[in-house]
Amino acid sequence: MAPSAMTRWTKSLSEAQPVPYWLEDPGKPHPEPALTGTETCDLLVVGGGYSGLWTALNAKERDPQRDVVLLEGREVGWAASGRNGGFCAASLTHGLPNGLARWPDEIHKLRELGERNLDEIEKAVARHSLDCDFERTGEIDVATETYQARQLRDWHRELEGKGLADGIEFLDADAVREQVNSPTFEAGLWDRRGVAMLNPARLAWGLKRACLQLGVRVYEHTPALNLKAYGAGMAVRTPYGSVRARRVALGTNIFPSLVKRVRSYTVPVYDYALMTEPLTADQLAAIGWHNRQGLGDSANQFHYFRLSADNRILWGGYDAIYPYGGRVRAEYDDRPETYAKLAGHFFTCFPQLEGVRFTHAWGGAIDTCSRFSAFFGTAHQGRVAYAAGYTGLGVGATRFGADVMLDLLDGEDTERTRLEMVRKKPLPFPPEPFAWTGIALTKWSLARADAHGGRRNLWLRTMDRLGLGFDS
Repeated sequence: MAPSAMTRWTKSLSEAQPVPYWLEDPGKPHPEPALTGTETCDLLVVGGGYSGLWTALNAKERDPQRDVVLLEGREVGWAASGRNGGFCAASLTHGLPNGLARWPDEIHKLRELGERNLDEIEKAVARHSLDCDFERTGEIDVATETYQARQLRDWHRELEGKGLADGIEFLDADAVREQVNSPTFEAGLWDRRGVAMLNPARLAWGLKRACLQLGVRVYEHTPALNLKAYGAGMAVRTPYGSVRARRVALGTNIFPSLVKRVRSYTVPVYDYALMTEPLTADQLAAIGWHNRQGLGDSANQFHYFRLSADNRILWGGYDAIYPYGGRVRAEYDDRPETYAKLAGHFFTCFPQLEGVRFTHAWGGAIDTCSRFSAFFGTAHQGRVAYAAGYTGLGVGATRFGADVMLDLLDGEDTERTRLEMVRKKPLPFPPEPFAWTGIALTKWSLARADAHGGRRNLWLRTMDRLGLGFDS
């Protein structure tokens, strides 16, 4: 990148606040008080992100008499659930390519369950009046290189042959630029119904309100410190008290699991995003985007971008940073060198928007696992269930994961618990320094593939054969 271009683009960041745009909302609710003393309940949910919130809500909707307590270490929605891009996808498998490669015999069932799950989210938004700017506009995967356009067309033909192309439309260069006008777009695949856009923080806060209205007791600023058997149930200690519960659901995702053997299955990935100022009518007209779809490009190091309700553009992705040792620390949330890189990529995509300024720039950790999609399990003779590893696609899939955890805790044999995806786990990550070395080599290889027509080197081909990977 030429220094003059870098200077021009980074000026757009001069007033950007290093905080998530979504969390700077005057409608943000006050936190619930911390737990003091001893609580007892039928179901204890640990974690106040989407995973925990959906578990608590669905548990009460399944059985209104069930006594449910939810613990959150800080405030509901403060982490990945409140600062993500707001893409709520039907896919449970981190996209059809990943699902088809790993579970070809189940892919039709997985797709059906994912579509049903997104429908249920849309119904819950209406039923509980969740004010989260829910728009089921779909998503376009765009090609920005000729080889990517060819791959998208070939992939669409493969989906047609497997009966999986319903609702997915291939767009050539003219058609995709008619939807969103970027000189970099060569083709696109528009999934018309499989993705909704929403305000992620408001979804979390709305779910919290719905839980409270149904009688869930929510305690914030109450980290769960340890988990152990207690009689026929479980006990969790907190800084100022404890909870005794018949069953426990763990929705802690990237944070260290209270079931220690689960920790090696996930590593943290730091993802970063920018948010522009609201676009003017002329700026909107210059880029089109009348149908307000979410967008993502087809590179290995990909970007995701979308319009907010007030016509800002969120632009994120590309860098996926793994810190040595898998540490989750607040100082990693801010990364100016990535912001500068993202700003340059933004104006390459939308040169007609030169002069637009960014108001917010932020980052944070998400959890990834070696198969890129959630895994599930139980501990303590079935009294504890967990779900983790959503790999950046948890806005929608966490509701499905909540139902899986509830099925497992209730000992129910369901179409969800019978899935191979639910019954089997991914391979764990190796200890350091092997994890960092392998991830660094994978990232280098992916960047090299992007620069060489998508050609995957021996390392990536070996990882593909083993079903391993690293993604955000």
